[in-house]
Amino acid sequence: MTLLRLLAQDAEDVPVMAAATQDAVSKIGDIVFESKTRRLTLSMNRYRWEGPGGERVRSALQIGSVLEVKTRRLRRSAKDAVLELLSLDFTPGEAPGGLLTLRFAGGGDLAVKVECVDAVLADLSQPWPTSRVPKHDMP
Repeated sequence: MTLLRLLAQDAEDVPVMAAATQDAVSKIGDIVFESKTRRLTLSMNRYRWEGPGGERVRSALQIGSVLEVKTRRLRRSAKDAVLELLSLDFTPGEAPGGLLTLRFAGGGDLAVKVECVDAVLADLSQPWPTSRVPKHDMP
């Protein structure tokens, strides 16, 4: 079994990373912003869409070249609150920078202003079985 490793260096790479992280679950306490190194890390249990189905794997998404981080409807003090990542989007700004937005179920957002697209997604463990397969209601 091959562990997933992805690198995003421009806007065209972000949708691939978004597809791999869709429906990942995490806790607010698993989001760490290091202002000195301008790096944001989100540890998560990622659903393996690319796998045989019914598996999760511990993963980390690390975003570099961070200029600013803003939250909306996420209580940073609720460290054990569970988040489900719905999407990861990039909105271009002053080239090569822009805004990476992580949207969570329940309406919370994490907006990460970046100098340039510089993100890494890496699996950190072997996958384990899960009986909960993410489902999305279509309008």
